Amino acid sequence: MQKLIFTTLFSFCLSALVSGWVTYLNLGISARFVPHWFSAFLHAWPVALVTAYLLSGPVQTLTHCILEIFNDN
Repeated sequence: MQKLIFTTLFSFCLSALVSGWVTYLNLGISARFVPHWFSAFLHAWPVALVTAYLLSGPVQTLTHCILEIFNDN
């Protein structure tokens, strides 16, 4: 359950920031910003949530492998 809560919160924050940034780069600040950002966020968050949930294990394993390589030196 902890993994699901963590990935939900983390993907929410990351999706909000990245979709906001990309919307800003594409449109600038205008009256259309918030609706376009919100639409982008709603499309990005489910993808980010599933991706973060599925890749958290392999990324954690890769991290441990990298740390073992650097700790051996």
